[in-house]
Amino acid sequence: MLGATSMALTDELVSLSLRPELDPGPEPHRTPLTEMEVETFARRLLQESAGAPLWVFAYGSLIWKPDFDAVEWQRGAARGWHRSFCLKMTRWRGSRAQPGLMMALDRGGRCNGILYKLADDDRLGQIRRLIRREVGTNEDAATVRWIPVETAHGLVRALVFWAGPKGERVSRRLPLETVARVLARACGHMGSCAEYLYLTVKHLEERGIRDRNLWRLQELVAAELQSIHGLNEVTQRR
Repeated sequence: MLGATSMALTDELVSLSLRPELDPGPEPHRTPLTEMEVETFARRLLQESAGAPLWVFAYGSLIWKPDFDAVEWQRGAARGWHRSFCLKMTRWRGSRAQPGLMMALDRGGRCNGILYKLADDDRLGQIRRLIRREVGTNEDAATVRWIPVETAHGLVRALVFWAGPKGERVSRRLPLETVARVLARACGHMGSCAEYLYLTVKHLEERGIRDRNLWRLQELVAAELQSIHGLNEVTQRR
């Protein structure tokens, strides 16, 4: 891990952000991909890979919960992109009563993440799984793209999900304090936003990557959770 500085956001604080929530079902005004559309999309991406090694750039949950068979990983940097909690969500880790924010890649800056090389066996099936997990609807298909990623061994062309989202759900350039207030309170049937942030920062640290904004954000979310639940640092240690 990086340095000796401990995260302010802890398992104990994250547990306070979790609560039972029912799955409200598909979001209104969004069209789920049909199996035929998933198949067409997957075959197009496979064709675009042109037989080269298939790399996926992971910057969030795919780091700690990959849904594919990786045979290799390495650190990589995507220039021209940065992590941003910019997508309002009312399902998964948010609810209609307490919307959350989902992380995506937005334009500008640099994002250090993990490149996973997929096994050559059943590439099409693995791409299908990724589409079902990461995309889901026709409206979100445009967020899947190929980007160049810098590595210690040169540039790698990689597949990335949720890059450059558009539409009414996007809220850009929110102050970190505003984002922290949302993440500390939002929870859905798949868990809380605070849990997502915690797991992302923790696994980035384990791989020697520190995102300055996420590190600051986990400190702010920890402080929010302490305030919500009437805790202080001494109480938490006990």
